[in-house]
Amino acid sequence: MSLIYLSLGSNLNDRFANLRRAINELQQFVTVTAISPVFATEPWGDTDQPPFLNICVAVAGDLSPHEMLHRIKEVECRMGREKTRHWGPRLIDIDILFYDKLILKDDELTIPHPFMAERAFVLAPLAVIIPDFIHPQTGLSVQEMLEKVDMSGVERLVEMPFPASHYQTAAESV
Repeated sequence: MSLIYLSLGSNLNDRFANLRRAINELQQFVTVTAISPVFATEPWGDTDQPPFLNICVAVAGDLSPHEMLHRIKEVECRMGREKTRHWGPRLIDIDILFYDKLILKDDELTIPHPFMAERAFVLAPLAVIIPDFIHPQTGLSVQEMLEKVDMSGVERLVEMPFPASHYQTAAESV
């Protein structure tokens, strides 16, 4: 069983509902073990769009990294994600950040996520659930990476509105 860390973001329609639905969809093929609080963040890259809500989730599963990517893309498609423009608005965006301590780079997938160390909207929620996790390439903890990024435009909102029965905490899954 692998531990996989995902980033989820939404800036269209009911953003909370989009995040909840994505988590429910993910639970069809992995076990959600932890969910970060929700962070409101300014768009990154293309800034002419609505603000995002972002969370990170820890999941456990037996899928290979490529199978995981394909299942994630299916979730995004079922939810209605459309590729419009690079770094454009998204109903849902799900990225694989870490897959255990795996380092992988091919034409389809790069793990750890290649831009996570410069994105506060990823690091802020991730640091809540795994602050001491060491990036296998940089040797820095998630908390150390977070301390190096600009946190302007990032606001911690609320815990993800999910009943406890919907997921285990990371401590319960060990």
